Amino acid sequence: MELTFRHAEESDTSLILEFIKALAEYEKMLDEVVASEELLKKWLFDEKKAEVLFALADGKEVGFALFFHNFSTFLGRAGIYLEDLFVKPEYRGKGIGKAIFKKLGAIARERGCGRLEWWCLDWNQPSIDFYRSMGAESMDEWTVYRIAGQKLDALADSGENK
Repeated sequence: MELTFRHAEESDTSLILEFIKALAEYEKMLDEVVASEELLKKWLFDEKKAEVLFALADGKEVGFALFFHNFSTFLGRAGIYLEDLFVKPEYRGKGIGKAIFKKLGAIARERGCGRLEWWCLDWNQPSIDFYRSMGAESMDEWTVYRIAGQKLDALADSGENK
């Protein structure tokens, strides 16, 4: 199997959405996906707020990673935040996930980034074991907070015209 990589192009929007839905199904969160091809086109290709990297086995897209830059004030430089990584089930166990991480590490180094980070669901022990096998450390002393949807709207409304 020959493994190669390529960055997504606008014409890949439907394929990106397929990977997102496959990941959501795996994470038992398919009902939470509201992304559409139109939204992905806008935010990935028009606004350029994130990037997608495909892993190809013998020329066929079998995995993807969606990532964007964040910034560490302590390091004084950007990092890469990996939002999603997914390898099709029939291609797991063949080193593709690890190869994607190696590629992302190379991209981070090329761009002068200080770190590569991501979240993982607590129940996803196979992924946790995989990440730890590569030397990743969990940030157990940190808690993720989120404001979204109607609560985000309410927060924004409370600050307008002040």
